[in-house]
This record gives sequence, structure tokens and C-alpha cells, in this order.
Amino acid sequence: MAQVDKKVGLLRKSSSNKKPLKEKVVLMYDEIFTKEDPTKTNPRFWDELFLMKVNLEYLEAKLESLDGEELMKIKDNINSLFQHCIQALKAEHQIRVVNSLQTLCALIRGVHQKNKPTSGFDIINMLMGFDKAELRMKNLMESLDILLCGEGSESLKSLCLKLLLCLVTVTDNISQNTILEYVMINSIFEAILQILSHPPSRREHGYDAVVLLALLVNYRKYESVNPYIVKLSIVDDEGTLNGMGLVIARALFEYNTQYRDKEEENQTGFFSALTSMVGSMFIADADEKISVQTNEAILLALYEAVHLNRNFITVLAQSHPEMGLVTVPTTPLPTTPTTPLGTTPPSSDVISPVELPLDADVQTSNLLITFLKYSSIVMQDTKDEHRLNSGKLCLIILTCIAEDQYANAFLHDDNMNFRVNLHRMPMRHRKKAADKNIPCRPLVCAVLDLMVEFIVTHMMKEFPMDLYVRCIQIIHKLLCYQKKCRVRLHYTWRELWTAMINLLKFLMSYETVLLAKHNIFTLALMVVNLFNMFITYGDTFLPTPSSYDELYYEIIRMHQIFDNLYSMVLRLSTNAGQWKEPASKVTHALVNVRWDYDPGGLSVGDS
Repeated sequence: MAQVDKKVGLLRKSSSNKKPLKEKVVLMYDEIFTKEDPTKTNPRFWDELFLMKVNLEYLEAKLESLDGEELMKIKDNINSLFQHCIQALKAEHQIRVVNSLQTLCALIRGVHQKNKPTSGFDIINMLMGFDKAELRMKNLMESLDILLCGEGSESLKSLCLKLLLCLVTVTDNISQNTILEYVMINSIFEAILQILSHPPSRREHGYDAVVLLALLVNYRKYESVNPYIVKLSIVDDEGTLNGMGLVIARALFEYNTQYRDKEEENQTGFFSALTSMVGSMFIADADEKISVQTNEAILLALYEAVHLNRNFITVLAQSHPEMGLVTVPTTPLPTTPTTPLGTTPPSSDVISPVELPLDADVQTSNLLITFLKYSSIVMQDTKDEHRLNSGKLCLIILTCIAEDQYANAFLHDDNMNFRVNLHRMPMRHRKKAADKNIPCRPLVCAVLDLMVEFIVTHMMKEFPMDLYVRCIQIIHKLLCYQKKCRVRLHYTWRELWTAMINLLKFLMSYETVLLAKHNIFTLALMVVNLFNMFITYGDTFLPTPSSYDELYYEIIRMHQIFDNLYSMVLRLSTNAGQWKEPASKVTHALVNVRWDYDPGGLSVGDS
């Protein structure tokens, strides 16, 4: 009995010393990461590899563990792996295709992580070899194009798009990604358009397709001819453009919905109870907890569409119902690599599998309204650089819209009125407007409301000068259209005039602090010129004579601010400092405004 126990003890000790067995695919990866050609010991090595489930974690960890020099020693095997992945894309069995796509994602990401300035190797040479790079990338892009346009499974197409997104986003600066030269030569533009124009594919892959297109358009866009820019600018197929607009609208709508839900949570939760007891002193603190990740990728896609394609402007006016999206069961996809982008697409469980139907009983909306609501949320908080850039991009898009003749015609159409519930920053001195109190008006009123809201709520020490300049520019472009076409817009102009006068007051109050960072006279000149436009041409676009009277009343009522501004710019324009020239421009621009309330007080030099 003692001998039996001894033998059992020895067996247990020997078994505990053994290393855990590795799965076969891991053993095959280890063979690739040696200097030897794995086919010497197993001629069917590559055929067997793509029949086994990919172990992404191990493959990426293995690549991460090697330094640049070690990676160079196994370059031939890396080249072979890349080549056989491409060959496997043409296999009849879907499992081989899926495994090769996942392997390519891991390989491209892993090798790019080692492509540091000190690594001493070229990424193209490491993955493909210089002499065969052109042919292999041609084969890769052709295979992806066939898979995206074919009758294959939706999960397979999803993996193709994930691979392309991985390929595009592995570098921080897309224009430094030299592999994209081959993507420019072997275009997949038509495949992307086919996805967007075909409703079933658009529902499954529209988000990835739109983001991919936006990224490809930005590759060296100012350095060389980008074929994706050229092709996007001439797309005129209504179904394709509407499909692209629908994808963008859904992504923005989901963000708006998430923000609204969090806002309602805060209003009905602890903070609501607390503020009801002690007043509104904690409103700002409660609002800071409303945080939803913004979607710069889809915002970039909207900008490129509006900026490059004039036909897309019509999509902004396409109606769709503003309604909750139905939760639907989704079919599971094969395991895919993590999305390489910093933003995530709308979750599939909140997107209806069918196109949103138009219903007479449902409040209709359109892409522009959805975008205006999105902008009103994003532009509330510009304290961190991330949100500041998002707000800037929103204003750039609005600038493109305000410059377009057709867009202006739609914005100012008095026969097309909408109720646009913009989000307003909580402030102690004003109450939140109830949704039902918002009137139905032309969309230009909502744009002007958004500009006024930004002007009023961002007068702070960390002054977003660039955003203010863009706001005033948008207002100016809209007024130019109204003056040119003699559109008499029924709008509460007094709110705009008051906001601009308060902005001038703020610039003067913090003159020293702001001048250390910004040329505030550029902004002051733009504001004064807007007042000059109202004074000189207001009779062509102000709705009634009483509106003109109200304008003069506001200028006379707040004349002290204009006098103080004049004193400030006169002081700086008479000194030989860096602000002499910009300050003198404001001095001359103020003549018209000051004449309205004090014609006898102007000096000979002023007139």
C-alpha cells in the first residue's frame, strides 16, 4: 500500500511539472516566428493554418513581444503569412476566408506597432516585400472588392470592412500611411457606394462604409490627386446619396437620444431633488455628469459629403420620422478584431432592420434638424480640446450649408416649418423652454437660435475665439442671402442684437486677458459690421418697420457700450503698437453705428 501511495505521489509531481498543452494553432504561430520556413517540416502548413480558429490574442501578443530587429529576422515568414492570407481570400470555404481576414487584421496592426522611428524597417517591405507589394495589394483589394459586392454572408462583408478600417487607421496621421497608396490605385469606391445604395447592406454595414469613405477621402487630400475625392464629388445617384444621409442621420440621432435619456435621468434623480430644495446653485454640477461620447467619425463624413458634393445638399432636406428606433434581435457575427477607431458605430440593437416608414401621425424630421440638435449638445462644452474640435467641425459644416444657394432656399422656405428643440445650457438666470412652446418656423430660425445660444453661453476666460468668428460668419452669410433675395424673416432679432452687444461688452471687460491670446479686434469688427448691415440694408430684410425701430432702440439703449468700444479702439489705434491697424479698422466701422444715436457728437475725423 505504501508503495502504491509513493507511485501516485511521483505521478502527481511529474504531472504538475508539465507545461499546459498549447492548442495546435498556437504551435503553428510559434513555427512562423522562427527563422525556418514552416513548410520544410509540413508541406501542408498554410492549408492547415487557415482551417483553424484564429487566436488573435496570442498572435498580437507574439508580435508585440518582438523588437524591430527580431521582427526583421523573420521577415520572410511574415511575407509568406501575408501572401497566403491573400490567397486564402479566394478559397471556396468561408471558414478559410474568415480566418484569413482576421489574421490580416492582427498582422497589420501588430507589425505597424513596431514601425517606430528607431525600428529601422519599412512597413511595406516587412509585410509584403518591395518587389511584390504592388501585385499583392492589387490581389488583396480585388478580393475585398469581390467579397463586398458578392452574394456572400453579411458577417463576411463586415469583416472585410473591419480589415479595411484597420488598414486605414493603424497610423495616427492617415497621410503617413504609405500602404494607402495602393488603396488609391486599386479603388473600392464603387463597392462602398453599392453598400450605401442597397438597403439590406446599408442597414448592416452603412456606418463602417461611410466612415471608411470619409477616411479615404482625407488621405493626402491637399498634397496629391485623391481619386476618392474626385469620385465622391460627382456622385449624383439619388438612392446612394440618400442612403449615405440616412446612415449619418441615424448615428447622430442615436447620440441625441442617449444624451436626452441621460438628461432625463439627472432631472428625475438625486440632483433634481437636491436643486428643488436649495435652488439652482447645483444645476451646472448636475449637468456636468451628462457625458455621452461624441462621434467625430460620422461628423467628418457629413462634412466631406456637404463640402465635396453639391448634390448632397438636397439630402439635408429629406424627411424621416423622428421616432424611437425599434429593438430587434440580431444575428451573431464571427469574432472580429476590436474596432480600430476611437468612436463606435450605432449599436445594432437600436437600429430597425427596415427603413424608417413615414407616418402622418409622427413628427417628421430631416438630417439637418438632427444635425442641429447634435450641434447644440456638442457645442455646450468646449473646455476640453476634444469637444472644442467637435464644435469647430459642426460650425464648419454649418458654414458650408450657409454658403450654398439651394440650402439657403430650403432654410428660408416659409412653407416648410419645423419645431426644432435645441438643447440649451442650464443657466441660473433663465428657465428651460418647454418643448410644446417651441413654434414651427423655417429652419434658418433654428440656425440663428443655435448661433445666439453659443454667443451667450461661452463668454469665459478660456475664450473659444475661432468658434466665435465662425458663428458670426455664419450669421453674416445668412443675412447676405436675406438681403440679396429680400427675404423678410419673422425672427426675434432683438435676441441676436442683445447677444452681440453683450459680446462687445465682454471683449472690453477682459481686454488685457484676451489680447494676450487673441486679436479680439477681428471679432469686434465683424460684430460692428453686422450692425452696420442691419442699419444700412435692414429695410430689405427686416420683417416690419417696427423691427427697424426696435433696432434703433437697442442701439440707443446700449450706446454706452459702443462709446466705450470706440474709446478703447481709438486709444490703441493712436499708439504705435501691434494693435494699431486692426483697432483703427474698428474705429472707422463704428462711425455708422454712433451716428445713429449721436450724429452731433462725431468729430470731423470720424465722419
